[in-house]
Amino acid sequence: MNLGATELIIVLVILLVLFGGAKLPKLARSLGRAQKEFKEGVTENSKVEDKADEKPKDA
Repeated sequence: MNLGATELIIVLVILLVLFGGAKLPKLARSLGRAQKEFKEGVTENSKVEDKADEKPKDA
């Protein structure tokens, strides 16, 4: 998905109208934190899977 400058401006104006100028920084901050937690969870899960693959299996 490739957004141009016009589309980004339209989205930002709609967000400004819906949430107001005071709530946008809080909204952006919470979205950033959620994205960070999601990435940490994915990374942690892949590390756990890698460790599980390294363990020798008893036959």
